[in-house]
Amino acid sequence: MSATTFDVLIIGGGAHGASLAFHLSRRGVKVAVLERRHLASGATGRSSGLVRMHYDLEAEARLAWEAFQWFRDWKERVGGACGFTRTGFIQLAPREKAQALQANTQMLQRIGVPTFLITAEDVKRLAPAFYTDDFDYAAYEPESGYADPVLTASSLMEAARSHGAALIQDCQVTALLTRSGRVYGVQSTKGEFHAPQIVNAAGAWAGQICQMAGLNLPLSTWRHEVMYVLRPPALRLPHPTVIDFPNLMYFRPEGQLTLVGLEDGNPQGEDPESGEHVRPGFVERAIDRLCRRIPKMEEAHLHSAHAGYDGLSPDQHPLIGPIGPQGFWLDCGFSGTGFKISPAVGLCLSEWMLDGAPRTVDITIFHPQRLLEGRRLQGEHPYGDIWL
Repeated sequence: MSATTFDVLIIGGGAHGASLAFHLSRRGVKVAVLERRHLASGATGRSSGLVRMHYDLEAEARLAWEAFQWFRDWKERVGGACGFTRTGFIQLAPREKAQALQANTQMLQRIGVPTFLITAEDVKRLAPAFYTDDFDYAAYEPESGYADPVLTASSLMEAARSHGAALIQDCQVTALLTRSGRVYGVQSTKGEFHAPQIVNAAGAWAGQICQMAGLNLPLSTWRHEVMYVLRPPALRLPHPTVIDFPNLMYFRPEGQLTLVGLEDGNPQGEDPESGEHVRPGFVERAIDRLCRRIPKMEEAHLHSAHAGYDGLSPDQHPLIGPIGPQGFWLDCGFSGTGFKISPAVGLCLSEWMLDGAPRTVDITIFHPQRLLEGRRLQGEHPYGDIWL
């Protein structure tokens, strides 16, 4: 039986795989997404869905700003829905990082992001229930919020299929096929598929796919745990979405619920098949920190909690670009912050693949060759490593 042939094979059916399929297919490329389980069953299905632009690395901020405009105008640009909900976004930083916060806010303003520096008193006006005595300034994005990651991936894939893309689910890639130093296809649990270009968008499984290509990159995994609490009647109104570095957590509203994730103590290097249950002690730690920022949350009730996995790069920045055998591309290593930039990464990577260079945002800074050369990316005014 002969193999099915495409122009591009994308390994991984999360937000990034679906985004790239959408952007390639609308330019006439015959593309197939090979997903080991079902669409959005990996990191995307466990993503917290924040949509904000505050980064300390300008290239990521530019991607987030481009992607935000897709989320904001989703129906007109993609069709369907992404569940974008505007809540406003507040970036909190400890006092010793106030200068970095100011410098990063100025960088974001320079590239066009609607954001500005506000005082602790301003935060109190925006969110009266917040404790605000442990910081002096915050960055505020009034237009930001969150989106539904599963809905986002689904509508991107549906739009891609309307342009001729194929989604092949329950299809685990077992080997890459190479000849004379270039890829020409994959072996999978559903047979062979051929294409002259293959993109590794496999998230927490990306390291395994790289090994199939003969690449020993320092790609790992990190475990991500979140909980939802039901807010008490006194806090029934939604609050802003917040990244709270002083308490090493983030949280956002969703109806009467608040989602909380922690930015420390996340195990690395675990098998991404290890399960979706949170570890003992996580909920207690998360509740304690949430109550530090919002004391009235002591009256909240636990709704649910779950865990997931994502790919982790050594510098916690994406790996995007060609590496290894000719025709092999990476679109992975997003280290827990990839969902919000997925519409823009797919656009820029499609430009790189089809036009020879990305035009919308220069993403060549994320070339995976940096890992082989021992280089790490870092913003000019970093807040320090997270997810550790």
